[in-house]
Amino acid sequence: MATAARKTNWFAIWISVAVVVVLVGVGAIVVVINNAASGPGTAPQASNVDQQTGAISFGTGTKTMDTYIDFMCPVCKGFETSYGSSIQGLVDDGTITLNVHPISILDRQSQGTKYSTRAASAMYCVAANDPSAAMPFMQAMFAGAPTEGSTGLTNDEIAAIASQAGASNSSSCITGETYTKFVTSMTPKTPVAPGSSGIGTPTIAINGQVISNSTLPQPAQLATLFQ
Repeated sequence: MATAARKTNWFAIWISVAVVVVLVGVGAIVVVINNAASGPGTAPQASNVDQQTGAISFGTGTKTMDTYIDFMCPVCKGFETSYGSSIQGLVDDGTITLNVHPISILDRQSQGTKYSTRAASAMYCVAANDPSAAMPFMQAMFAGAPTEGSTGLTNDEIAAIASQAGASNSSSCITGETYTKFVTSMTPKTPVAPGSSGIGTPTIAINGQVISNSTLPQPAQLATLFQ
């Protein structure tokens, strides 16, 4: 077991490097966000959504894991693929509360459709209106994530994914882009990971402390972060 724990986590190193790539132009994006936003817009009125931080909470554990994600981010998709099951297990067994922050830094990669912002808004729609479907919806969104540089999914396509994930009350919220301004107001609150020069995705915090992705253990040893 000790040998396995010391095994180099090349995926963690890869996502750490990839976050730096995501950061290109983010400074300009944040400036645009701050200038364009006239206010936080409509905030989700739900007990599982923190209106101050934008966190969507899963579980009741006393220890916490915060993840900042962009649904257009291929590295976030890889993170979900590698670590999703381990994270879900820690939520289910009561070890942690998972706080998911859907943000938008890759709208420039969707040919003007603002896919990242619309997808993040949809995540809030499902969290607020169909909370039991929020985790399956997030997983399904990453499973079928569009490639960077594409137009992304339409609102109707996103709503269909939500419905398939068990969200029966979120369609009009998703197609109406109800929480896009809220997403815009939450994005600049994303913390900067150690060694980075600006915000990126995925950003991960353990018990409130942001960590470098290169320090992530192998998925099977994820629980060691909370010991």
